[in-house]
Parts: sequence; structure tokens; C-alpha cells
Amino acid sequence: MPKRILSLLAAFGLALQAQTPLKIGVINCVTGTQAPIGEYMSNGYKLALEDLQKQGIKVELVLEDDTGKPQVSMSAMEKLVTRDRVAGVVGPYSSACANAVSKLAEKYKVPLLVPVASKEDITRQNQKYVFRLSATTEDYASILISMAQKLGKPKTMAILNENTDFGTSGAKSAKAYAAQVGIQVVAEEAYASGSPDYRSTLAKIKGLKPDLVFMVSYVADGILLMRQAREVGLTPQAFLGAGAGFASSEFAREQAISNNVFSSTQWTTDVNWPGAKDFGKRYKAKFGKEEVPYHAANAYASMMVMAEAAAKAGGDREKVRVQLNDGKWNGIMGEVRFIDYNGYTNQNRHQMLVEQIQNGKHETVWPPEYGAKKPVFPFKWK
Repeated sequence: MPKRILSLLAAFGLALQAQTPLKIGVINCVTGTQAPIGEYMSNGYKLALEDLQKQGIKVELVLEDDTGKPQVSMSAMEKLVTRDRVAGVVGPYSSACANAVSKLAEKYKVPLLVPVASKEDITRQNQKYVFRLSATTEDYASILISMAQKLGKPKTMAILNENTDFGTSGAKSAKAYAAQVGIQVVAEEAYASGSPDYRSTLAKIKGLKPDLVFMVSYVADGILLMRQAREVGLTPQAFLGAGAGFASSEFAREQAISNNVFSSTQWTTDVNWPGAKDFGKRYKAKFGKEEVPYHAANAYASMMVMAEAAAKAGGDREKVRVQLNDGKWNGIMGEVRFIDYNGYTNQNRHQMLVEQIQNGKHETVWPPEYGAKKPVFPFKWK
């Protein structure tokens, strides 16, 4: 075949490739008990698509709803990888789902970028195709407890967590960090998510008079726990919420029980990372929201990273993995780089922040160099 025809065919192929959208899979909790957080993440993905379009990167999202259940999440992953032939997958939300799906990413050699799930084990299995943008439960615990030590002199702590992958991992991390810094854990209570009554557990904790109460819960349980904590008169120096439900706008709106509760978070609208403030304004304007949860920012950043890596790799899965492994990004989540450290593989070492709910709004209070407001300490019921 003449060289000229070969050149024309090659050029045509490149042009066709440039016009063909990259197929990226998304596993999210659109329905089920975790749907409110799933909505935040969906909104983040939508804003990412707008910005990718401006960069000339065309993306076709293939969306799957896992309803917050690991088995459903695994089925979704199988479909995305084998039938839809996506270049990579972003998600899922929960630690239980992300941990389950990670095994399939490794099996099929497809890049998986975890945006929010924080269970330590997800990136501690020496898996080449699993990357995580978010911080770990270890980071959630250390930022909260170290802040409490600076604000007061707590000697004891009670841990209250749901008995899921996220809850048990968060509780384990909190206990380990407390031991490192000399804080005695006087109670460890795990509960079944969705329980109607926690009063007996909370009354038991009240009797132990802990200086700190560290909680790991999603939205509905977090609200009920705090309502019943008020009923039984539990008043520690601080309630420390490990992100998730405590970082949601639904929780913040319950001012009678959420005021002055601390929550670890991965992002805020007033942090000085590139584009963070603008993202917050766009999110509020587009979706008519008063608050912008970190879940939306994590989702946005994860989609930007995955799509940019996939575009450079031409959609080839192995090349996408290499791009993620070698790349570095700097945007609304600060610097993102997937490295190996302390037993982690392909883990972004992300700076955690602490918010406190003050008058119905999450305000950044820690570390001081990032804080927009001063923390209120010790805790008092509104």
C-alpha cells in the first residue's frame, strides 16, 4: 500500500480517536441510605465534565448504581470492565464497596480511582491498579485528636462506630492514635447501622465521663446519635465526627444537636488550594446549595485526574495505570500524587482539615493556617 495512503489512514485514525469520547465508568450510591452523599458526588462529576469539555477532553460516563451494597458494586464493576470496556473506573463511595471492587480491578487489570472511601486496607494490599485520592481513616483520626489535644487536655475518649468496613476501620485508627498520644480509650461501642435506639449505649458512655467522644457514622445514624446523646445528657469536651455523615449539610441543618460538633474533612470552600473557592461558588450556583460537601470536591478531582490520565494514554488501560502512577496534579484538592509509603500503595498523601458546625454551617477551624474561624471549645449544647 502506498505510503501516502497509509499516512492518510493514520491521520484519519487519529482524528477519529480525537472525536471518540473516552469511556470512564462511575460506580456511585444513587439510591439507598447513602444516596444523599451519592448526590454530592454526582454533582462533582457533572462539574468535572464541564471543565474537561473546555480542555477538549470528551468523556462518556458509564454510570452504575451500587445502592451502597458491596455485592451490587462488584456486579457493576464486572459489567463496566467486561461489557462496557471502560478505560478506567472512578468510585465507589463506601469503604465496603471500594474494598470489594478493588479485587476486581486487580483481576481485570483496569485502573480504579477511589475518590472518598477511607478504609486503610483499600490501598494496603500492594495492588498495582488501585489508586486512592482521598485520605485514610488514620488521617481522619489523627487530625481530630491532635486538634483536641491542642485545644484542651483530654485524658480519656469513648469510641462509637457503626459495624461496617468504614466504621471499624475508623474506630481502629482512633484507638491506635489515642494510644500513641497517651489518651485512654474507656469505651468502644460498635452498633448496627439503622438501629432505632442508641440511648442505653449513650447512657453507658455518659457514666464513664469521657473527655472526647469519637464517632464514625453516616448521615441518618449521626443525626439520631446526637439527638439521643442530648436526651441522655452526654456532654464531653468535644464530639469528634470522622467525616461522612457529620460533614453533610443534612447534619449541619439539625442545629439543636449539631452545633459545635467537629468533623474531619478533606476539603472546604475557603481552603487556599488552586480553584477551590471558584469550585465552591460554581457548585452553589449550579445546584442551589448552601454548602459544598467534600464528597463533591473529591469526586470532581478524581474525575479530572482519571480523565486527563486516560486522554494522555489514549484510553489504553495499561497506559492509564502508568499515567496515574507517574503523574502529578495540582487543583482544588491541593497536590495529588500517588505514592507508596507506610505500607500504602498508590495512595495520595492528602492534607486533612477540621470543620466545626457553627450556627448551622460548617466552618474551617483547623489547622490554624487553613482556619477561617476559631474553634469553639469545650462543647456545650445549643
